[in-house]
Amino acid sequence: MKNFIRCQKYIYITLIGLFLSQDLIAQGCVAIRQFSGIGNAVGQGNILEKGELNISANYRYFKSFRHFRGTQEEPDRLTNNTEVINWTHLVDLNISYAFSERVFGVLSVPYAYNERSSLYEHGRTERHTTYSQGLTDLIIGGGYWLFSGENSPKGNMAIGAGLKIPTGNYKATSRFYNVGPNGGSEIRPVDQSIQLGDGGFGIVINGQGIWSLGKTTFLYYDGFYMLNPRNTNGVQTFRRRESEAIMSVPDQFALRAGLFKPIGSAHGLALSFGGRIEGVPVRDIIGKSEGFRRPGYIVSAEPGASYMVKDFTLGLTVPIALLRNRTRSLTDILDSNPDNKIHGDAAFADYLVNLSLAWRISKKESDLFKSF
Repeated sequence: MKNFIRCQKYIYITLIGLFLSQDLIAQGCVAIRQFSGIGNAVGQGNILEKGELNISANYRYFKSFRHFRGTQEEPDRLTNNTEVINWTHLVDLNISYAFSERVFGVLSVPYAYNERSSLYEHGRTERHTTYSQGLTDLIIGGGYWLFSGENSPKGNMAIGAGLKIPTGNYKATSRFYNVGPNGGSEIRPVDQSIQLGDGGFGIVINGQGIWSLGKTTFLYYDGFYMLNPRNTNGVQTFRRRESEAIMSVPDQFALRAGLFKPIGSAHGLALSFGGRIEGVPVRDIIGKSEGFRRPGYIVSAEPGASYMVKDFTLGLTVPIALLRNRTRSLTDILDSNPDNKIHGDAAFADYLVNLSLAWRISKKESDLFKSF
């Protein structure tokens, strides 16, 4: 029991790294939303006593540039300099509050800066860059730990739910070249992969847990599914196919699991290693699935490390892509015929960098803040 309680001070930092998604959020064009699922802060609730807070700031970065159609890479895109390159920087602030030993609330406020370099969006003759920057979709939710502290000597599991609020600008625009009248430039909506929001309210369902496998080794797991009932958001894509003229508002999913091991004393280094899968489905669970989306998934190995000093914990995880699959979209399937099987592509990253800093605020300190 003592080992498990001690490890709770370590383990939560491994659960506040980049999610599937929002980030969150994944490693390329398939993961079209930069947002933090409530899972990135659920683990913080288990170490908090009633009235305590946990605040974390997370930075995430990836560069997607390797094109896949299905699971097959298209290396000629790099050779011919026709690849699309996305650079994404995401910073989010997460706040969790313990209403009791087992019930907690979570708020996630993300901010993103994106660049996208391509040829095909600029008349296919010159490479130019488009940009987006600003607040993305906010998450508010909560969770419940299934066992109380005295009844969970081997581990615990939390279930949670939340609401994704469309605070991000899903109509973000930038300047596109060689596409306007007389071959001039024109202001258009940026690609779906760097839009700041999707324009829909989403329902996030989450589960997460940690279980002791011995005195100093622990199993962790975390997963979520985001339901996006809205069909399309009315934003033009300027794509060639009529069925893909408007952006879709797709569901998202992620699952991660692995082993966590403290190294040394109760305040110090800890290491983790696991795997994760994240992506966008071809069809949504609720509502229609029309419009343009890039469905697919990424399977990654996820090494990580954290270091704790008093109430502060610094964490780093670097998911490394093992399998990238751009599945056929609904429009690909419906627009195909026996003589022309359509299968769109997508660009993926090789790895993702997640850096986080968390601060646990005691009830005494929390009450002090409230007095001001």
